[in-house]
Amino acid sequence: MKRSEAREWAFKLIFESQFHPELTFGELYENAEGIDGFQKDKFTETLFEGVSACSPDLDELIGKYSKGWSSERMSKVSLAILRLSVFELKYLEDVPMSVSINEAVELAKKYDGDDAPAFINGVLNTLAKTENFT
Repeated sequence: MKRSEAREWAFKLIFESQFHPELTFGELYENAEGIDGFQKDKFTETLFEGVSACSPDLDELIGKYSKGWSSERMSKVSLAILRLSVFELKYLEDVPMSVSINEAVELAKKYDGDDAPAFINGVLNTLAKTENFT
């Protein structure tokens, strides 16, 4: 599985977890196994578990750079995408900043509203540059 595909599945699991916080990664992962195209993947698992473990820290960073938009106010799709990308930027040294941001924008184009790609791009670029995530 390509990393972009694994990232998309991680996004879907992160999004789903917002509606079912009582479910563990294993339970969400098992549920996803019944969906066409889903494959077990270590990168998907790393992303999902990392975001789950670091959500408060990620949300703090997202809130700091999404001026005027609290996490409660933005769409759940945008929040899931931002959490995923900020986790990559902050904790995964083997994922280039430009790749993480580009993939986040592509997910926004595919799954969120018309304004979301520009919003996500702006938040992530500002955050990455200010926090020195290079």
